[in-house]
Amino acid sequence: MADASAEAAHAFYIGEPMKQSEIRKLTLAAMFLALGQVLPFITGQIPQIGSALLPMHFPIFLCAFFCGPRYAALVGFLCPLLRSVLFGMPVLFPTGIAMAFELCGYGLITGLVYRMGKPDSIAWIYVSLLAGMLGGRVIWGIAQTILMSTSGNEAFTFQMFLARGFANAMVGIIAQLILIPVIVKALNRHIVV
Repeated sequence: MADASAEAAHAFYIGEPMKQSEIRKLTLAAMFLALGQVLPFITGQIPQIGSALLPMHFPIFLCAFFCGPRYAALVGFLCPLLRSVLFGMPVLFPTGIAMAFELCGYGLITGLVYRMGKPDSIAWIYVSLLAGMLGGRVIWGIAQTILMSTSGNEAFTFQMFLARGFANAMVGIIAQLILIPVIVKALNRHIVV
């Protein structure tokens, strides 16, 4: 009887079965997406505090380290859009859309750089994290510029980019630089992907 059900299940399956590592990555990616929905509640849904602490960014960076660039880019893109639809924060236009591109960039760049180096090296974790942070912020600035110019709002200036992307986010950036490498190094011993 078990063979018949297995054959029936296989008959409806298209493609190759997923490898154990891919199932693990998919499961972790779903967990990081869920964390991206929950962690911003620590800021009390107050945008000024959220833009300072950057709680949605943490799971995306962790996803890049543990799931790779493909999953992290997807989780990064979906996270702010899903949160906007479910909870109304961030506001979808232009903030949520710009954040989707920013977080996608974080995940993609951090994951790609990390995979090119030594995963056990704390220095390489920092290199990957910094590359992702800078690249994602540049992508965010480009997205903001395009979105603001097409909506007829005020132009997104370089001063606005520096203020919103770096000065206002300094507390969150410092927290990321302190906590993420420690978390990655500690969990590398326990999560094998």
